[in-house]
Amino acid sequence: MSSHVNETLETPDLSHLSLTDFDQVYEPREDSFLFLDALEKDLNFIRSVQPRLGLEVGSGSGVISAAVARALGSTCFMMATDVNPFACSVTQQTAEKNKTNVACVQMDLDTMFRMDNSIDLLLFNPPYCVTSSEELIEPGEDGSFLHLAWAGGLRGREVTDRLLSHVGKLLSSKSLFYLVVIKENDPAEIMNVLSVQGFEGKTVASRKVKNECLSVLRFYRGL
Repeated sequence: MSSHVNETLETPDLSHLSLTDFDQVYEPREDSFLFLDALEKDLNFIRSVQPRLGLEVGSGSGVISAAVARALGSTCFMMATDVNPFACSVTQQTAEKNKTNVACVQMDLDTMFRMDNSIDLLLFNPPYCVTSSEELIEPGEDGSFLHLAWAGGLRGREVTDRLLSHVGKLLSSKSLFYLVVIKENDPAEIMNVLSVQGFEGKTVASRKVKNECLSVLRFYRGL
């Protein structure tokens, strides 16, 4: 594992990916770059928590996982999951291209893990768009998983809520959780949900993009 530690959160090199790849995996967009900006802004705080085990749920192209893994170096073992098998392969390629390590496993959210109170750093840019529940069926009629990167069901919360229900059990006693949301997801309600599980919530970045109001929420539980 690389021992390299960066002072900034560099945007990973994705030159190994083609337009054909992005027909099957989510291409980094405004939400991805806002996420990277928020994590870079918080990098010193993240390091102060001294995370040893990190997890990105829904890694897509691997742009977030690779950036964080490279910034934290060997002090934090970075894992990732994605329901899309192609995304898992691309995440591994992105990590290798950027000379870092991310262990990516195909699964729905974190459902195959049995690591109670083990994760120190959790990252989730979920499918947050408001859609019908029917659009969450996977894979699509054409065999593609791509729609699962953005279809969030009712209020854009159906996928997110499944993870939120047990974040308190997943995360360690001193941990951080970063979540991308839009206004329609009701960020205030999400903060209340996690407050009950012992987390202090804060909005660390916001940006209006076209007709969306994007935000990155940070939840902290520290001894």
